[in-house]
Amino acid sequence: MDRIAKVKENHEKGYNCAQAVACAYCDLYGVSEAEAFRAMEAFGGGMGVMTTCGAVSAMAYLAGLKNSSGDPASKESTRGMTYKLMRRMVTDFVFKNKSIICKELKGVDTGKPLRSCEGCMEDAARAVEKVLIDAEGKYKIVDEK
Repeated sequence: MDRIAKVKENHEKGYNCAQAVACAYCDLYGVSEAEAFRAMEAFGGGMGVMTTCGAVSAMAYLAGLKNSSGDPASKESTRGMTYKLMRRMVTDFVFKNKSIICKELKGVDTGKPLRSCEGCMEDAARAVEKVLIDAEGKYKIVDEK
């Protein structure tokens, strides 16, 4: 199944925006869907308080899963590259949507939404596909440090 379609299907099943995106890709990073679902629960609705878009939070989660060494004692930190991956995805998302703030995207204060939640989830998934995954659905090898 197309993973972007899986994001939509997840949302239709009741997943919040962060869960819908994270759970569509978690298997690529060795995380169960139940674990990703639990980890992302508070990130929906802009972290529950209309701040950072939940779909954008899912991008950060996936970047960490993909790139982090998972070893705080490692001499060679993966943190900088993980941040770089996130910056690439956020840049792409902001180019399309003008913001990563849930409240602004929904037009809460202006009455003029910048993008629907469904559109934000799709754009986040497209950024994940572009930055973290290659055309065959496999991990992208990122050799920049």
